[in-house]
Amino acid sequence: MANVQIRDVPEDLHRRLKTQAAAAGQSLNQFLLDRLTELAGSVSLEELTAELRQLPPYEGPSIAAIIREDRDSR
Repeated sequence: MANVQIRDVPEDLHRRLKTQAAAAGQSLNQFLLDRLTELAGSVSLEELTAELRQLPPYEGPSIAAIIREDRDSR
């Protein structure tokens, strides 16, 4: 496995991260590895935009028509 080193972490940030790790019952290393895994799994705005552009255009009823139909049914 590879190693990652982060330098110049402010003391208050380090303290908060250690506190959060302890609250989660994890070592600081495991806590940060979990957060990095979440971050790496997140879809970027650019990726999401590209995916949405691949979808066919919406051809269903307008939201206004759906709301009107719901209001009229009351």
